[in-house]
Amino acid sequence: MKITEALLAEHLVFHNLFDHVEHAGPGLKTLAEIKTTAALLESVLRAHSRTEDKMFIGPLEHCFEQIGQRETFHEEHDEIDRKLGQVGKARQTEKARVLLLAVIADCRQHFDKEERIVFPMAERVLKSKTLNELGRVWMDQRRNVAT
Repeated sequence: MKITEALLAEHLVFHNLFDHVEHAGPGLKTLAEIKTTAALLESVLRAHSRTEDKMFIGPLEHCFEQIGQRETFHEEHDEIDRKLGQVGKARQTEKARVLLLAVIADCRQHFDKEERIVFPMAERVLKSKTLNELGRVWMDQRRNVAT
């Protein structure tokens, strides 16, 4: 499996999670419920972002530089992390809910950019052997987490 296929599969899971949070968000009654939802989202996004940054974005760094997007992808990850941290520190339920839903919107926008620009770029720039090797490393990492 190529790394692009693995990351796209993760994106599909995230899109379902985002749908759920958007649907359930208005019904979350307490600050603790919202913070717990944000903590779950933060945990799974952290693992995904780390994988992208270490194994995928690095080899394409020069391409991002050429299209003027080098800082943008890192900044988007940082912004999502920052907002999730704000949810965790929030003291008002409605403020936390607004921040959580803003995180979802930011994630959707970022994922869309990756799916439209980054994954196709990787398919064009990186050799199939490299994409498959990165996919194998991804699979090994996921197996190690599961055991």
